[in-house]
Amino acid sequence: MLFLVEIIGHILHFHGTIFDEKIYGRGAIDDKGPVIASLYAMKYVLDNCKVHKKVRLILGLNEENDWKCMEYYKAHEEAPTIGFSPDADFPCIYAEKSILTPYFLMDYSAIDMPISIQEIDCNNNAINVVPKICSSILKIDSSIIMEDFIKNIKHIISTYDFDVDIYKLNDEEVKLTSHGIGAHAAHPNLGVNAISRLILVLDSLFKTYDISIELFDFFSKYIHTDYDGKSLGMHFKDESGSLTLNVGNFKLENNQLKLGLNLRIPIHTLIEDIENLFLNCLSDYKHITYKKVGSKPALYIPKDNYLVKTLCNIYNQEANSHLDPIAIGGATYARAFDNCVSFGANLPGQKDMCHQTDEFMSIDNLLFACKVYAKAICELGN
Repeated sequence: MLFLVEIIGHILHFHGTIFDEKIYGRGAIDDKGPVIASLYAMKYVLDNCKVHKKVRLILGLNEENDWKCMEYYKAHEEAPTIGFSPDADFPCIYAEKSILTPYFLMDYSAIDMPISIQEIDCNNNAINVVPKICSSILKIDSSIIMEDFIKNIKHIISTYDFDVDIYKLNDEEVKLTSHGIGAHAAHPNLGVNAISRLILVLDSLFKTYDISIELFDFFSKYIHTDYDGKSLGMHFKDESGSLTLNVGNFKLENNQLKLGLNLRIPIHTLIEDIENLFLNCLSDYKHITYKKVGSKPALYIPKDNYLVKTLCNIYNQEANSHLDPIAIGGATYARAFDNCVSFGANLPGQKDMCHQTDEFMSIDNLLFACKVYAKAICELGN
């Protein structure tokens, strides 16, 4: 028998700052803090408990991308029979939404256009993060007066009431920088998407000069600032929650515009059905190509399953609560193995600071998680 305690392991370059009984730093709650809690829990079990199963800590360094680390592990090591990942919320996670990452591609040539896009920069934003900044450099030809051009941009920005800065670089180029608020793609409502706002400004600006770019037109019509897929006809909802959509990537490479989305799909909705809805919306656009670059099926373990019941009971005993297991939109390494779920370390009712500015974990919560994990290891290890 092999028991798994699985953790995201972005553990390099970690520097925490303690203030007001909290540890601040990237990964404090996602997931370096829970790493430390799990390590101390394992040390406590080693010194004070007898378990009959092998207990193993698996650290992965690729959870934000393609999970190659888990593929390598499963190809070379024994698979766990039961386990948990401290990468979400207490009391226990019984379901995780499926995930779809599509890209929309369009050939872009600015030949004979009075306005052209020279550069797009989103600061290497991860697809599963609400982007907090995005900029674009535009070039105009001699037929356009720079002062009038800037005046039109200001009018469009004020109409939308977006936080977008304008920089005149020279007599031919202007840089637009859109500002937002970062958040996890599973909770796009907690952020402000800088890419979405920049594309809407660009679309309006280009159309002011009778230039239509299909990708921008598609975006304005079907996505806009929505984060629930409503305009696309995919505002689905079930016990795991509502569909969420994050515009996570926008770039210009090799004369091609690329727009990347990250969707969290309710567990009873098929990924294929979402893709078909995208294709239906694209039917009127001849120059946009749909490309799926990644997907992950949903995780679902019934609430009355032994693992879910055991972990939920352990938390409730320690917290003196009577909470039921929950579903989330995030993706944890729990889906990499059978009979694994996510367990903590964010507490119920606590603001989710994952991927957000001033991410922190309180020291009290860290110690509490350590206690809960130690008890879980003892219980599941026998």
